[in-house]
Amino acid sequence: MSVKSTQSTSKSKEEARGEPRGTVGPNTAGTKGFVAFLALSFAGTWLWLWVARGVLGLSALNPLLQLPGFCMPGIAAVVVRRWVTREGFADAGLRLRPKAAWPYYLAAWLGPLALAALTMALAAVLGLWHPDLSPLDGLAPGMGRWSALVVLMLVVPLLTPVYWGEEFGWTSYLRPRLFGGRLVPSVVATGLIWAVWHYPLAFIGYADFENVPLGLLVWTVSCLCQEVVLAWLYLRSGSVWVASLAHAGNNMVLFLLAGQLLGDADDGPGAIATMALPTVPVAALAGWLAWRSRRRGGRPRSPRRVPAPARDGREAVAKG
Repeated sequence: MSVKSTQSTSKSKEEARGEPRGTVGPNTAGTKGFVAFLALSFAGTWLWLWVARGVLGLSALNPLLQLPGFCMPGIAAVVVRRWVTREGFADAGLRLRPKAAWPYYLAAWLGPLALAALTMALAAVLGLWHPDLSPLDGLAPGMGRWSALVVLMLVVPLLTPVYWGEEFGWTSYLRPRLFGGRLVPSVVATGLIWAVWHYPLAFIGYADFENVPLGLLVWTVSCLCQEVVLAWLYLRSGSVWVASLAHAGNNMVLFLLAGQLLGDADDGPGAIATMALPTVPVAALAGWLAWRSRRRGGRPRSPRRVPAPARDGREAVAKG
């Protein structure tokens, strides 16, 4: 068999099992990069939250507090890839891939709005919400509810680079390096780690849970279900930007609209229910995607390992 045919066969196998097209799997043999990434992500984020909140007195909702902390996983992944393991960025999914991945971009953009609609339908069925869209009038000063909703949807793609700071760390770097990249255990572990990384926010006013242990449990389930969807989008599209767009939509459309329509803790069902309700359709979607992938045989396998870095720090990368 010729070299060309061998490369073609390898590429078709990657596409069949849902790995990012045109990329190679990470080197998962060592733990140095993994440990360094977690140390930088957790220590960097938690230390900054303490400084911003405890020393500078910034509100937990202040972008000056949120942006540096929330971008830390992406920064950690860059540092580890470039200077710790020197493995480079061949498997990072940095290409936009608009021609091949446009259906996934569309799903990542419109999906959170559809999930918000399902959330409110569930709330209505449970008697927690009497259909009333007037709270959306407060989304943007001086704008009607529908105009504000359109503007919100247009803003979400612009915020994608902000949420890249998390997805480049968790979904692109960490997830493939857990359990040899095996899908189910790596997604579960990533979702749990991602959830724990959020925990300090429950104590500085970002999430005002009436029962903190229960609130953290719901938040953990929410992160786990979201990670299933985000990992699926990343693997199917081959681009971390698709997962970043979906992450932006989850925060700025799904949970924002649910919180706006359900009301705050004083006149609504409470912060825990406001987080739990959107998690139900996300969990249903995650379950469906897992079933669909298994049924079609599209479950990604362990990624191929990249050869160890050469002595001069440059990496020999197999062509995709």
